[in-house]
Amino acid sequence: MRRLCLSIFVTVLLSSCGYRTGSSQEDGDTLRLRYSTLLSIVRHNGYTEVNVRNPWKEGKILHTYLLVPREAEMPDHLSHGTIIRTPVERAAIFTTVHCSLMTTFGHGENIVGVADLQYIKIPYIHEQVQKGRIADCGGGLSPIVEKIIDVKPDIIMLSPFENSGGYGKLEEIDIPLVECAEYMENSPLARAEWMKFYGMLFGEERQADSLFAVVDSSYQVLKAQAKQIGVGRSVLIDKMVGSVWYVPGGKSTIGQMAQDAGARYPWADDEHSGSVSLPFEVVLEKGGDAEVWVYRYSSDHTQSYQELLSEYRGYNQLQAFADRQVYGCNVEQSLFYEESPFRPDWLLSDFIQIAHPDIPNNAPLRYYHKLNE
Repeated sequence: MRRLCLSIFVTVLLSSCGYRTGSSQEDGDTLRLRYSTLLSIVRHNGYTEVNVRNPWKEGKILHTYLLVPREAEMPDHLSHGTIIRTPVERAAIFTTVHCSLMTTFGHGENIVGVADLQYIKIPYIHEQVQKGRIADCGGGLSPIVEKIIDVKPDIIMLSPFENSGGYGKLEEIDIPLVECAEYMENSPLARAEWMKFYGMLFGEERQADSLFAVVDSSYQVLKAQAKQIGVGRSVLIDKMVGSVWYVPGGKSTIGQMAQDAGARYPWADDEHSGSVSLPFEVVLEKGGDAEVWVYRYSSDHTQSYQELLSEYRGYNQLQAFADRQVYGCNVEQSLFYEESPFRPDWLLSDFIQIAHPDIPNNAPLRYYHKLNE
């Protein structure tokens, strides 16, 4: 097993180091991406063009960015798009995951404003807000525009949503909006590959390339291990929110990860890259006999079976609940949202252990933990 893993690791690492060779085109050199289906990056003379495909409208572009080196003269013939001078020196960031990535790159000092502070579990961010060095700009859906203007960011990083109706006053203040749509990619590595784009924004392209090569290699080794072990347990993912259950689609990053872990996923054949809202009755019919159930929750303490059942009485009809094979991820007591989008290999390790509980010498679970009575 060790020789197989080492062989796979070396092979994947060598191939990862070669992915940056682009194909030369008349209008620029295309950066060859290994996994992303939503990004395209082309280097032109004097600038880099980044196109983000619209994940909700096939064949449409969500946004085009033109990255121009900060110290260079503006090129005479630019493509049509939003100009961003790089490296970015000041950024307002509306999501905890992108704050986390920037601190990983060593650019926490470039964050000058945040939104939804209560959902950001990064001590550095809270310390800087308390010291007045980072502005708390309110909620992500209705930010305090005046505070954003005051801190003079070069860009605003936020997550787009289908049928959101736009960004209101944010579109009127002439600050580039970087639409972080990586969560709509159809595989964990495709989502993680967006770190290359974000690395370009902050002048950390080489660091981003190196980090992604490590993530890619680690993920592929784990996936190969799971494949060699064989088919694991069937898994049900997430839980009721209000009157519906948001089931990860078969083409979503989480749905794909369950399959990469060797788990049998009831919605594996589903074509959605996001979540599918279903009534409990449909979930029960299709996935009620799943052998194991994993879900995320937010609490100041670890949930029990009784507490989970108090949220929705129908849970006692699930096979995994009856067999006490339920694993919860408390997002208040873990760094699930901060880490896993750009370190899917860490999350895959959890999924493999849950799908194959009999694997010897398993590492401790990082995010999910089996519920206690």
